[in-house]
Amino acid sequence: MEEMDGLCVGECTRCPALVDSRSRIVNGTGPVDADVLFIGEGPGAQEDKKGEPFVGRSGTVLDDGLRNVGLARADVRITNCVRCRPPENRDPTTDELENCRGYLEHEIDLLDPDVIVTLGKVPSEHLLERSVAITNEAGSLEEVRIEGTPRRVLLCVHPAATLYDRSQEETFANALERAAELADVGDSDSGQTRLDGF
Repeated sequence: MEEMDGLCVGECTRCPALVDSRSRIVNGTGPVDADVLFIGEGPGAQEDKKGEPFVGRSGTVLDDGLRNVGLARADVRITNCVRCRPPENRDPTTDELENCRGYLEHEIDLLDPDVIVTLGKVPSEHLLERSVAITNEAGSLEEVRIEGTPRRVLLCVHPAATLYDRSQEETFANALERAAELADVGDSDSGQTRLDGF
């Protein structure tokens, strides 16, 4: 059984392992007209408990990073590639990512963000459909067609990377700064003209 009401998935049993390991489905949070959409990999223990993405230590790093570039968490939308916590916090499998892909595409479509920021290797590879060396490619902007619509995808390291490797802090901060700049681009004109610059 699956059920999606606007941006929220209410019921889904496509991934048996995730159904067993989750206590709830963790949907994205943030305004439905946000200019920036952050996409993580999947919920961890804290997220599963609270029912919100990025509420653990990574969430604190993300919140601080956003504040530093003049964005508030309330201004952006944050979601994940998979909405259910994988057991032992392992990476989601290809099947699990595919099972949840329709929900993510629907969310992107409804939101129509100016820029999508992928937080870490898994969401970057999932959206670009190729392997990504995230530490080298963080901060780069790519145009990707998602459901036929060109989208600007900015690659970023996962906020947790900065907790284990101090050298990632600058990489993370620079990517967030670029996201803030991209979101401010052409606020006055319509969405269409913004994509003409590609």
